[in-house]
Amino acid sequence: MAGALQAPASAVVRHVPVLLDDVVDLLAPALTHPGAVLVDGTLGLGGHAGALLAAAPQAALIGIDRDQAALDAARENLHPYRDRVTTVRARFDELASVLDELSAPTVDAVLLDLGLSSLQIDQTARGFAYAADAPLDMRMDDRQGLTAATVVNTYDQAELARLFRRFGEEPHAARIAAAIVARRAQTPFEMSGELVAVIRDALPAAARYGGTRGHPAKRVFQALRIEVNQELEALGAVIPAGLARLAPGGRMAVLSYQSLEDRIVKQAFAAATQDQAPRHLPSVPASLRARFVPLTRGAVRPDQAEIATNPRAASARLRAVARHQEVEP
Repeated sequence: MAGALQAPASAVVRHVPVLLDDVVDLLAPALTHPGAVLVDGTLGLGGHAGALLAAAPQAALIGIDRDQAALDAARENLHPYRDRVTTVRARFDELASVLDELSAPTVDAVLLDLGLSSLQIDQTARGFAYAADAPLDMRMDDRQGLTAATVVNTYDQAELARLFRRFGEEPHAARIAAAIVARRAQTPFEMSGELVAVIRDALPAAARYGGTRGHPAKRVFQALRIEVNQELEALGAVIPAGLARLAPGGRMAVLSYQSLEDRIVKQAFAAATQDQAPRHLPSVPASLRARFVPLTRGAVRPDQAEIATNPRAASARLRAVARHQEVEP
């Protein structure tokens, strides 16, 4: 499962990490001591991880990603830090088992960047981008069986409508689901362009172009990607797992890009930073005090300068918490 870094290839894939300075400012203070361990649960191309390794020269990295292509690119990008880097192909909600296998009972910082990597977006053949015609795949891990094509061709109409409404917050979910079922009765969907055309034609004229909804297929493609990769279930599992593995003084930061993700992060961090005692007690017993404190007031958002440089950062929200320094009984 774990992989050592190899010599870099001639071409290194680059991308622009979102809220990079803020991530480093929030996590680097927990990585200053000898033997410090950073877990990047969504390693991607290694942009955030590389900056943290540069800022914390005593820290080691455990980089986790389910996407083999991303891991290969990250190994190249992180080659200058190869002696301090271990990469693991796994889903981030497997964090506890990964750390157990690596004999790391506690860590000092955990980072999750929930956005698609530039590699996934720019490699159009993988089907994540609705603006390019490609096979309906959307798998972050090509070892799994479920693809976007399987979903649109086999889920019944009610299931599709619920999916688009829940994961895409698509107000026209029922119309789109009906149009998909009618079209696939003639010919199964294979390419993203076919699906985009059906979605566009199913929308009311006023919703097809302009307004605040963006591309007509954006919400449906988001819903399909979340379903194929079980993203929200994994997120709901990894946050408590990551918090449980933080050493005293350890920190966890999460970058989310849409409201469904951010709501899960916000609620989990809020619960972790609240005392567990009933409000009427005159004092809170040590065993019931919150084990974590918030490091951000609400969510940190990119400024206009960053958005102008990297439009993909526009929807980003960054939240972080820290474990209390004292060792709990």
